[in-house]
Amino acid sequence: MRNILAIARRELSAYFATPVGWLALSAFLLITGFFFAALVSLYSMQSAEQAFSPYGAPDMNLNEYLVAPFFGNTAIILLFIVPALTMRLFAEDRKTRALELLLTSPITTTEIVLGKFVGAMGFIAVMLACTLHYVGVLFYLGDPDVGVVASSYLAMFLLSGAFVSVGLVTSSFTENQVVSLVLGFGMLLLLWVLGWAESASTGLTAEVLGFASLINRMEDLTKGLIHTRDVAYYLSFISFFLFATHQRVEAFRWS
Repeated sequence: MRNILAIARRELSAYFATPVGWLALSAFLLITGFFFAALVSLYSMQSAEQAFSPYGAPDMNLNEYLVAPFFGNTAIILLFIVPALTMRLFAEDRKTRALELLLTSPITTTEIVLGKFVGAMGFIAVMLACTLHYVGVLFYLGDPDVGVVASSYLAMFLLSGAFVSVGLVTSSFTENQVVSLVLGFGMLLLLWVLGWAESASTGLTAEVLGFASLINRMEDLTKGLIHTRDVAYYLSFISFFLFATHQRVEAFRWS
C-alpha cells in the first residue's frame, strides 16, 4: 500500500507541475461552466413561461431539466479530457526509461499499475470536486434530490475510472504520447457509440451492444437509481483493463 500511495502522489503532483494538468482542469471547468450556465438560463426561461401561462402547468422537475442534462454533458467532456490525462502515464516513463528503474526496484507490477491509476483518479476527483459549487446553485434555484446528485457524481467517478483504465492500457503500448491519446480516445469513442448502435439493432446483437455500452450503465445512475449490476459492470470493466495493463507492463520485466 505504501508503494501504491507513493506512486500515486508522484503522478498527482506531476499533473499540477505540468501545463497539461492545469490546461485540462481549466478546460473542464470552463466547458462545464458554460453548459451549466446555458442549462440554468434555459430552465429559468421555461419556468418563467410556465409561471405566466394562463393555462397553468406543473412545476418543472429540477432533476430532469438540470441535473441529468448537466451530468450527461459532463460525461461527454470527460470522454475528451481523460485520454489527455492518461496519455503520459506509461508512455512518458517508457520514453525516459523511468519505467526500467521502476521495474528493477522492489516494487511489484501491481503496485505500479494501481499507483498510476489512483494518481489519475485523484486528479479527476479534484476536477469533479471543483464542480460542487454548481450544486449550491441548484439548491438556490429549487430543491434537487440529494440522492440523485450523489448518484450522478458516483456515475461520473465510475465512468472516469473506466476511461482511465483504458488510457493506461493504450499508454503502455507506446512511447509516443500523441499515439497514446489517439488510441485511448478511439477505444473510448467506440465503446461510447455502442449504445447508439443498440437502438439500430435487434435481438441478441442489441442485447450484446447494450451490455457493453458505457452510456447505458450511466443513465440509471444519473437518475438516482443505483443498481448493483451497473456498479459491478464498471468495477469489472476497470479490473479487466487494469489486468491487461498489468500483463503488458509485466512483459517488460522479461523482455
